[in-house]
Amino acid sequence: MSQPHFLDTPQGRRIAYRKTGGDGPGVVFLGGFRSDMEGTKALWLEDWARSAGRAFLRFDYSGHGSSSGRFEEGCIGDWAEDAAAALDALTAGPQVLVGSSMGGWIALLLALRRPRRVAGLVGIAAAPDFTEDSMWSGFDARQRATIEAGGSVELPSDYSDAPYRITARLIEDGRANLVLRAPLPLPFPVRLMQGTADADVPVEVALRLLAHAEAADARLTLVRGADHRFSDPACLALIAESVESVLAAAHP
Repeated sequence: MSQPHFLDTPQGRRIAYRKTGGDGPGVVFLGGFRSDMEGTKALWLEDWARSAGRAFLRFDYSGHGSSSGRFEEGCIGDWAEDAAAALDALTAGPQVLVGSSMGGWIALLLALRRPRRVAGLVGIAAAPDFTEDSMWSGFDARQRATIEAGGSVELPSDYSDAPYRITARLIEDGRANLVLRAPLPLPFPVRLMQGTADADVPVEVALRLLAHAEAADARLTLVRGADHRFSDPACLALIAESVESVLAAAHP
């Protein structure tokens, strides 16, 4: 495989990316927490976009994949800045944002900060505000005291042998970027997908996001038995259908 291209962001970080040309609105894939742009959904969606003649962009946040930095040094605000830099420098015109897990939160932040650059949003097990509602709310007294003292705690991962190292900066910065506690205008088509067997993001999160978003055209599809990876053939086909639905609604 060829080496990725790199983008130097205004904040001094170096972001690895891959893009393919095609018609607009293009599609931008936003990956999850400690994921990279070589995952199943990103690669499958790139193949779909290429076959459809649709422009496509995938990239690694700082501290992820081939980008600069260490994962433990990053936070939601940094990764949202990375995404904004990629959107600004590597795409033209409105884009369909496809956010997986944490990428769903990043997509919502982009929608708030770059509303004219968003043609539509597709959320795959979107996890807005997870640093507060999942991590912090699940910490015991000792873990909270450690974070409040500026330390870090480790959480087991189902996706790697290495645990997640959760820093005070991640939690504190997450609080500065919460999207479910304030108005959330999404003036474009929104399609959300959620598996009922997702052990990382409960169905209640998807329902809360659907209820909270100020969107005239928003739909949530629940898939019985699908887990957080949402990567079996049926789920991948549903992702493509959702992107196509957004494109059709945005440009009837």
